[in-house]
Amino acid sequence: MASPIQVILHDDVKHLGQVGDLVRVRPGYARNYLIPRGLAIPATRQSIDIIESQQKAARLRAAKNKKHAQGIAAALTEVSISIRKQAGKEGRLFGSVTAIDIATALQAKGYDIDRRKIIMPEESIKTVGKHSVSAKLAPEVTASFEIDVSAQ
Repeated sequence: MASPIQVILHDDVKHLGQVGDLVRVRPGYARNYLIPRGLAIPATRQSIDIIESQQKAARLRAAKNKKHAQGIAAALTEVSISIRKQAGKEGRLFGSVTAIDIATALQAKGYDIDRRKIIMPEESIKTVGKHSVSAKLAPEVTASFEIDVSAQ
């Protein structure tokens, strides 16, 4: 039986590892499946050094992005957003306030936050009043802010 060899993953492989991981696999699995499909490369000293430098650069970028996101999160807690929609007599909206509406209101205030990063308490807001909404700015950074929905 052949001894395991080391490969560096170029893509996530289920039950094996994630991008950049150094894993030990059987030679046939590496030679016949991982390497031909571009999922891994053989682990040489040079390729390990390249991957380590790329991972270090990625960690530095992530730390910089996290610090930037924390600054935006601190500023977002001070922001008050007002959205006006048509509503009925009992305070129910004729439509709803969606993440797109909130992202547009934030852009008007100078914050460029993607609508997919806005976390709503429900799928959409359908009543008049104050509602708490969050935005996931980075993997570990979430900013909460309030929006005031009023009738037109």
